[in-house]
Amino acid sequence: MAEKVIPRLIEDELKVSYLTYAMSVIVSRALPDVRDGLKPVHRRILYAMYKLGMVHSRPYKKCATVVGEVLGKYHPHGDQAIYDTLVRMAQEFSLRHVLIDGQGNFGSIDGDMPAAMRYTESRMSRLSDELLKDIQKETVDFQNNFDDTLQEPTVLPAAFPNLLVNGTSGIAVGMATSMLPHNLREVTDALKYYIDNRDCSIKDLMRFIKAPDFPTRGIIYGLDGIKKGYETGKGIFKVRSRVSIEEYGKNKEALIITEIPYQVNKAEMIKKMAELVKAETIKGISEIRDESDKDGVRVVIELKKDVNAQTILNLLFKHTPLESSFSINAIAIVNGVPRTLNLKEIISHFTDHRFVVITRRTQFDLRKAEDRLHIVEGLIKAVQNIDEVVRLLKKSKTVEEAEKALISTFSFSSLQAKAILDMRLARLVSLEITKLENEFTELTALIAELKDILAHPDKIYTIIKDENETIAKTFSNPRKTEIVMDTVEELDVEDYIHKTNVVIALTKSGYIKRSPVELYRRQSRGGVGVKGSGIDGEEDVISLLEVATTHDTILFITNLGRAFYIKVHEIPEASRIAKGTHMRLLLGLNSGEEVKSCLIFESFEEEKSFILITSNGIAKKCAITDFVNAKKRGITAISIKQGDSCIGAVEVKDTEDIIITSRKGLALRAHASLFRIMGRAAGGVRAMRISPSDEVIGIAVIKPGVTLLVVSEKGYGKKIDLNDFNPKGRGGKGQIYMKINEKTGELAAIRTVSADENVLVITSSGNIIRINADEVSVQGRPARGTRLVNVKEPDIVVDAAVIHRISDTD
Repeated sequence: MAEKVIPRLIEDELKVSYLTYAMSVIVSRALPDVRDGLKPVHRRILYAMYKLGMVHSRPYKKCATVVGEVLGKYHPHGDQAIYDTLVRMAQEFSLRHVLIDGQGNFGSIDGDMPAAMRYTESRMSRLSDELLKDIQKETVDFQNNFDDTLQEPTVLPAAFPNLLVNGTSGIAVGMATSMLPHNLREVTDALKYYIDNRDCSIKDLMRFIKAPDFPTRGIIYGLDGIKKGYETGKGIFKVRSRVSIEEYGKNKEALIITEIPYQVNKAEMIKKMAELVKAETIKGISEIRDESDKDGVRVVIELKKDVNAQTILNLLFKHTPLESSFSINAIAIVNGVPRTLNLKEIISHFTDHRFVVITRRTQFDLRKAEDRLHIVEGLIKAVQNIDEVVRLLKKSKTVEEAEKALISTFSFSSLQAKAILDMRLARLVSLEITKLENEFTELTALIAELKDILAHPDKIYTIIKDENETIAKTFSNPRKTEIVMDTVEELDVEDYIHKTNVVIALTKSGYIKRSPVELYRRQSRGGVGVKGSGIDGEEDVISLLEVATTHDTILFITNLGRAFYIKVHEIPEASRIAKGTHMRLLLGLNSGEEVKSCLIFESFEEEKSFILITSNGIAKKCAITDFVNAKKRGITAISIKQGDSCIGAVEVKDTEDIIITSRKGLALRAHASLFRIMGRAAGGVRAMRISPSDEVIGIAVIKPGVTLLVVSEKGYGKKIDLNDFNPKGRGGKGQIYMKINEKTGELAAIRTVSADENVLVITSSGNIIRINADEVSVQGRPARGTRLVNVKEPDIVVDAAVIHRISDTD
C-alpha cells in the first residue's frame, strides 16, 4: 500500500497544534467554570467521592481510595497532582469554606507537607453536599470520561456561588486566573439583590460585597483596586498583617503578629525576617519567636532598647510578605470560552446556571410525579374493580395474557397493567386503599405546583434566593478580613530610617561621611581622643563636623555662596576611621568650590530663616523656603566679593540674638531683627568690622539656658556666660571673648551648648574626642581657658560639634 504524504508548512502545523494544546489546558485543566467555580480536577474529585458515598454523614475513607478512583476513572494526570488538589480543598487556611472534611495531617500554614495519602482520610464537607445536590435529577449534562467507559458531569449543580465564595487560581497558556475568596453571607445578599434588581450597577452590588474575605484574616487597605477589579475583572490591592506593639521590658517593645496575608508561608516569612536582620537591612531586632499554636498565629519580634517600633514595622512591611499585594484577575470559562468577567457578570452567570438547574430539576420531579400519578390511578381503578380483575387473572394462563386482558378490558396502559400485576394482596386492605387515594391527592397537588413553577420564571428566581438564604444561614460566619477604607500610605524614605544621632564629618579636600554617634565614646576633659577619620593629616584635615539625626535635612553653604541640600540619611554611612565619599559625588560643585558650613533642620517651613556670614564679616538673612529647589544642583545664597568667602550659617528668629566670633578672639552680639531678609542674589550687609589680619570663624544663636563654648587650635577652651556680651548694632568690632597667646593658639571653633549635652572636638589629623559640656568650666571673657584636648604639634583643633538629644517623642 502506497504511503500517503500530505505536504504541510511546519509553522502552520505548530500553530494548529499549539492552539489545540492551549485550548485543552485552558478549558480542561487550568481555568474554573463560572457556574460551579471548579476546575475539572476539583469537580472530578467531588463527583468521585459522591459516587463512593463519602458524604459528610458517612465514615471517612482513606484519601488513597479517592485518588485511585479519580485517577482510574476520570482524571489521568498523576496521583500526586490529584492528592495535592484534594489536600488544598481540606485546608482551612486555603479555602474560605473547605469542601473536603479531612482527618489527619493535611499540611500547615508554615508550608509543612501533608502526610502521604495512605495515612490521611477524608469525606465531603457539609457544604460540598450543596454543590452536588440534585445531580441525580438530570440537572446537569454528562459527558464520556477519558476512555469512554463512564459518564462524568460537565458541571455541578452548585447551589451557591462557589467561584466567589472560595475563589481559585490557575495558570493556563497565555492567561491566568486569580479569583479571591469572599464572605458567604455578603455574596448571598448580593445575589438576592441582583435577582430583584437586574439593572443594578456594580456599585450597588459592592454595598453587599465590599471586598474579598480571606481565611487567614489580615487587613485590606483601600477599595480603589478592588473596585476596579469588580468593574473590569482586573485590579490590585494590598493586604497587611495584623501587628500590635507591646512593651516587654524597660524601654523595650515587641511587635506581635497575629494575622498574616492570604497564602503567605509563615515559616518562610520568618526566615526572610531573620535574613534581613543578619544582613543588617533591618537593624534593631533582638529576637524573633514563633509562638503560634492550634488557636492561631502569634509571632513575636522583640526589639532592642529605645528602637522605634513603627520604623521597624515599616521596614518589615517593605521587605517581607507582612504586606502583600493581591491581584484580581477574574477569568473563567463561559460556554466553553475563557472570559474576563466583572462582579455582576459572575453573579449573572451563576444565576442563569441555577435557573437552568432548578428548571431541569422541576421538570424531572414533574415527570416522575406524573408517572407515579399514572400508576396510582391504575391501582385505584384496579382496587375499585378488584373482583373482575381477579377473575381475569385467574382465567389467564401467562403473565403476558393477563396483561393484555387488563389492557383490553379496563383500558389500562402497559405501565398500569404491569403495576397491577406486581401489586401485593396486602394492598387490598382498606388502609392501603386510603393511602393510595391520599397519594393521588398529594401527587395531583404536587404536579399543579410544579407546573406553576415552570410557568412562572419569577418563582424559580424566588427558589434560588430561598435556597441560598438557607445555605447562608447554615454555613456563613462573620467577616474575617478587616477593611480599612484608606489606602496604604505611601511612606517617605524617612519612615524606613531609624531616627538616630549621627556625626557628619567633612574634610577640607571634600570627603564626607556619617557615622553613628555611639562610635565616639565619652572621655574626660584633657583626653587625646579617638581616630575619627582615615585621612592623612599632612594631606587633608577635617573642616566641618556636625551632629544631626538621620531624618534631618542638611543645607550646605559653599565658599562661593551657593547652597545645596540633601537628606542626612543620603550621606553614605562609614566607620569612624573611614575616609568617606567625595562631595562631588553627592553635590554639583564647581571647580574650586568647597563646602564651608552647613545648616541642619527638620523640614522647609515658611517662618524659618537663617543668617549667612562671610570671613570678612558680611551677613545676609535668607528665608529657608527660598531654597526648596536647591537640592543637589545648587542655587545662589549670597553674592561673594573677590577676596571673601562664606564661612557659616545659623537658623534664627527675629526675637533672638546672634553672636559672631573672630579667630583673634573678638565677638559681636547683635539682634537678628537688625538683618532683613534679602533676595538670593543679594550680597548682604556688614555685620562685624574685621581687621585685615583677622577673620570670622563662627556664628551662633543665643538661646535661653545655653553658654558659649570656645575651643582654640591647641586644645584650650572654656564656656562663657552669654550675658557677659552686650548687644551691639551691626557693623561694630565686638568684644574680647578669649585672650590668645602662643600657648593657646588662635581660636578654632565656637558652639552654644547646654549643660547636659556632649561635645565632639576634632583635630586636623582626624582625632575626635567626646566630652560632657558640664565638665568644661565657665570663665570670664578675657580668660584663656583650660586644656580640653591634648594636641601634639603639628596637629591642631579644627572644629567642634554638639550632640543634641533626641526627645522621647521622636
